[in-house]
Amino acid sequence: MILAVLALAAAGLYAGNSSRLAGPGTGRPFLLAHRGLAQTFDLAGVTDDTCTAGRIHPPRHAYLENTLAGMRAAFDAGADAVEFDVQRTADDRLAVFHDATLQCRTDGRGKVRDHPLAALRRLDLGYGYTADGGATFPLRGRGVGLLPTVEEVVAAFPGRELLLHVKGADPAEGEAVARYLATLPADRLATITVYGGDAAVDAVAARLPGLRVTSKRIMVACLGRYLGTGWSGYVPDACRHRQLHLPHVYGRWLWGWPHRFAARMHAVDTRVVMVAGSGGFSAGFDRPADLAGRPAGYTGGVWTNQVDVVAPLLRR
Repeated sequence: MILAVLALAAAGLYAGNSSRLAGPGTGRPFLLAHRGLAQTFDLAGVTDDTCTAGRIHPPRHAYLENTLAGMRAAFDAGADAVEFDVQRTADDRLAVFHDATLQCRTDGRGKVRDHPLAALRRLDLGYGYTADGGATFPLRGRGVGLLPTVEEVVAAFPGRELLLHVKGADPAEGEAVARYLATLPADRLATITVYGGDAAVDAVAARLPGLRVTSKRIMVACLGRYLGTGWSGYVPDACRHRQLHLPHVYGRWLWGWPHRFAARMHAVDTRVVMVAGSGGFSAGFDRPADLAGRPAGYTGGVWTNQVDVVAPLLRR
């Protein structure tokens, strides 16, 4: 009798959480283009201190990360959303740039936050990119005056989905972003997501509680609670109206992965974005081989560094 009850319970758990029984979703995955269309680089051995502009792959195009041209090219290639990085300047403007310092990518020196926006605009954003250890710099001279502000990005792509990455860890960085976002109408805010360090994102969420946000703390809280309740199909409040960046290798441990899990999160207005491997240093689904490793029939979000390569493959 006990064995029969256990067998029924196990069967119920399987039936309630099996994506095989649920079947795949419909449509194609939601494509999130990391930094727009940009130069890619070798991830082997990358650390927080690595100058990635000094190790790019031979360029296939001349687009630079975090520029309006690169973002426009990403949307034209088939991106559903574009991610970009935000740094605060000396005159309290919100500049779109990845590094805290200038010397890796540009002909400038020092910290972004120590320079006013006008000075940053004069820099060459393509100055430091090399694919051959510094023998040649194929993008030098192509990035002068291309550094945009957050306001310009939002204005350039009306109605398009945007993911703002607040690079600074200080709450003041989040507060600065929130002050600007608070000036936008509700329908525009519905197309914007913010992520970054815990303290900075907490500051954004405190000012704009209806905005979709995510951070490491938010994702740990959500998934930790879901692991305890997901077997029943219940999605905890910590997971509601969020965005989850899930490394592919960890998804298999989640109740209902991938189709039931994605459907449950969608039902509570949470977007699931799958990143490649263990998620280290923004690894994306960038090549045909990467896409072959994703769950069959997966229609949630996909993080990519090469949307121009991946989008045509997913349209087939």
